[in-house]
This record gives sequence, structure tokens and C-alpha cells, in this order.
Amino acid sequence: METTSRVGAQGASLAPGTSTAEGVPVARRTVDGYLRATFPWYGLDEAFTGPRWLMQVGMAADGTVQHGSTGHGEEPSIRVDDGQEKERFAVVVTVASSPVRRSGDGTGVLEATSVSSAAWLAGSGLLSSTWPASLDHTLRDDWLDQQTEAAFELADDLEGSEWSALSLPVDGVPTPFHYRESEFGWVLAGSTQSGVHLGAYGRGMSAYGLGFSVVEDISAYAAQ
Repeated sequence: METTSRVGAQGASLAPGTSTAEGVPVARRTVDGYLRATFPWYGLDEAFTGPRWLMQVGMAADGTVQHGSTGHGEEPSIRVDDGQEKERFAVVVTVASSPVRRSGDGTGVLEATSVSSAAWLAGSGLLSSTWPASLDHTLRDDWLDQQTEAAFELADDLEGSEWSALSLPVDGVPTPFHYRESEFGWVLAGSTQSGVHLGAYGRGMSAYGLGFSVVEDISAYAAQ
């Protein structure tokens, strides 16, 4: 029977059976998956001089790399807000630009990716590092499900009132982004001239001063 992979906001295609907070398979702390990508990875540009680290890559059922994340600053920890200052971090999500296509194993169809795909992955990524102080362990899963669905709907309506326009440099070129803030942090999404979609999320670091560029050596992220 033919199946269709789960779609995140107009086409963040996710392989069936994957399950992490960002909706991507666990391939953390290894550069191997990043090196298999056929598209360029993005991170913060050289103006950022703090720590850089790898996060996850997302793959289709046939092993094709579809998206992944790179981290900058202090690694976020999922913890109850106890009044301490929250970590300062920014995560950049790179999403390959892909049309609707049949999966490599012939079992289904992978939806096209779009700017909304990047917005969905960034929004769910921010939620994955959030834990409101008012919730205990047993309630957080329900809260996360509800908030993730809300993030999905927001990503599907980038022209809505929840989003504003923000121009940031990508490879030195001013580029338009959709931007929104919440009590948990900020999320933005746009597209690059190199043919990939970019998402980003963070807190403690202002999005207004950020710039993005192609990562020349992704292995350097693993070394830090």
C-alpha cells in the first residue's frame, strides 16, 4: 500500500517512523550524516565567535539527507525555569529545496519542501528546548503536542499577523525572512540564493544582529 510521509507545514517531509522533538531521526554528534548531504549547510557567519556544535540531520526512508541543524552559543538544556538565566543560543536549520517526488524505496511520496518547512522545523526545535515552570513531567508531553500543533499552523500561514518581516545577510546579501517572537524565544525562516531554505531559532541572542553563511567545513562543528 502506498503511503505518504508526514508533511510539516507545506512540505517538511519527514520519513515515516522518525521520532524526535524536531521530527527528525537521531543522528546526533556525528558529522557522517552532514557529509552525505548534496546541498550546502548554513550556520552563523564569521561575526559570531562563540562555540559551534552539531545537532541532528533528517533523512528520508531511502537515506537521502533532507535537512539538519547547526548550533551556536550555549547548548540548550530541557529544564524547568528556576529563575536562572536561560542559555544564549541560536540554531540554524538548513532544508534542501525539493519538489514532490516518490520515495527511493517506492513505498510513498515525499512532499515538496518550502520556506514553511524551515519555519515548522525551527518552531518545533525551539519547543524541544522549552519546559515551562508550571508543568511537571507528566504534563509536558501533552503541552508539547499542543504547542507543536500550534507551531505547525503558524508555519503554514507565513503571511499571517503572527509573523513580521526581517532582512538579514545571507552570504553577504540582504535576504528577507519571516520572523516571530514568543515567550520561549524567536523563530525565523527564509530562502537562499543557493537553493536551500533556512530556518533559525534561539533565545538570549538577538536575531536582529545575526548573519548567515555557507559552512565551508562542517567537520569543524564536530571538533568544538
